[in-house]
Amino acid sequence: MAKAPARPRQSKPAAPNRERPNEPERYKASQEELLRFYRNMLLIRRFEEKAGQLYGLGLIGGFCHLYIGQEAVAVGLQSALDPEKDSVITGYRDHGHMLAYGIDPRTIMAELTGRGAGISRGKGGSMHMFSTEKKFYGGHGIVGAQVALGTGLAFAHKYRGDGGVAMTYFGDGAANQGQVYESFNMAELWKLPIVYVIENNQYAMGTSVNRSSAEDQLYRRGESFRIPGIQVDGMDVLAARGAAEEALEWVRGGKGPIILEMKTYRYRGHSMSDPAKYRSREEVQSVREKSDPIEHAKRDLEAMGVTEESLQALEKDIRKIVNEAADFAETAPEPDLAELYTDVLVETY
Repeated sequence: MAKAPARPRQSKPAAPNRERPNEPERYKASQEELLRFYRNMLLIRRFEEKAGQLYGLGLIGGFCHLYIGQEAVAVGLQSALDPEKDSVITGYRDHGHMLAYGIDPRTIMAELTGRGAGISRGKGGSMHMFSTEKKFYGGHGIVGAQVALGTGLAFAHKYRGDGGVAMTYFGDGAANQGQVYESFNMAELWKLPIVYVIENNQYAMGTSVNRSSAEDQLYRRGESFRIPGIQVDGMDVLAARGAAEEALEWVRGGKGPIILEMKTYRYRGHSMSDPAKYRSREEVQSVREKSDPIEHAKRDLEAMGVTEESLQALEKDIRKIVNEAADFAETAPEPDLAELYTDVLVETY
């Protein structure tokens, strides 16, 4: 028998010389800037602690996911955004992102207690807050759903030519959702102005990231779509701000999406109903002692010459704001029954 002809050897195409963003540098904040970052992180911490108390008293119903421990991520990243142009969208752990974007603590707390004065008129609760005025597009309860919506926001920014960027947050658990990768593909194809932020707080509900993810270096998740990624210390507000500067320069330069994996940690359970028995108290305490973002910023401020007395005065001011927000949320009236018929889609034929 005649031998079959040998197949021609195909040479592999050369790998493209892909441009990458620079490694971010820790942001060099002025004393005034760092005081503002510290204040905003402290506001989130004390607000969330108070929300936990109100939940325990039965004044907040449904699910409630606290942001305690992750404050440096939202404050550091969003401090670099332009609130006149840029949009933010996140998942259900959303209170901190709203506070970092300058939304009134009273309207957020009133939303938690289901009051008519809440930012979504008491209809959204903890997980579904929304403010088109502030370009904050939620608060979403479906894991990973906000990634596709954030990609749509980025498409809208590009379509309108308004110069805006969509900052889209999701967690390490949501990083395994299929719609995330569909979004990555479209965002890179169309070079959309979007910063994908993976808040890797180490646990997707009760499962550690290295048990649930075959590739647990999540900043690499966009490589097959040619989306660059950067891993960032999410417990350092100045590292977060520095990463935001680099990411926004990349995106605003028309180079398409970028991924920031923020290595952070939540001190509380996944939600208020989670006893967090999948990790030890020693683990949580160790992170608090070595890596707490607020204490980190406090040490930096003290090195700049800020006195303990001025920081104590700031703490007192923040506690007053949070207590007033809680009082407002407890005493504000519940929504009128007529609100049942507003914000509802009705199709007539």
